[in-house]
Amino acid sequence: FCMLTFFVSFCQDHKGKKHKKDKDKETATSGNYIANNGGAVNCDTSLWKYVYNRKRLVITEICKTVTGVIEESNADEDGDQHMLLKLDKGQKNLLTARNIKKKQGDLVIEAVCMNNVSLKKVGNTCKGYVNHIQLPAIGDHVKVTGSLVIDSHNGWAEIHPITRIEKLK
Repeated sequence: FCMLTFFVSFCQDHKGKKHKKDKDKETATSGNYIANNGGAVNCDTSLWKYVYNRKRLVITEICKTVTGVIEESNADEDGDQHMLLKLDKGQKNLLTARNIKKKQGDLVIEAVCMNNVSLKKVGNTCKGYVNHIQLPAIGDHVKVTGSLVIDSHNGWAEIHPITRIEKLK
């Protein structure tokens, strides 16, 4: 079956074929740009090839925009910049119980391949890719666009990978 979040070409190419849910979602991320919220902002789904161990991420929305304040920012050993975002009012429904318990009620957001990779098992995931996202400072109010996922290893919700971060005034 084809869901609205999947690419039209994916749906047409796979009509009548049965696939496991996770395989469908992984295949849906193999394109380039898809519209978010009526086409106002696009998500670059080609970034998924730079996500280390992407099978652990279960896609809730392939393209989602959220707003909030950066509360924490750290370089992860897989090369990603791992940040915590205190969501603005009206977005709490995006959080899981694990976000509330383990991440102080914040949404995890990750910009892929922002830093040097020190974890050997990441291999060449970031090789040849330079991420040009301008990282915000702690305390910045931002608008973040990317894929809304559940990290199945940790149980929390994330925007991962981030397509765009815009500083708000």
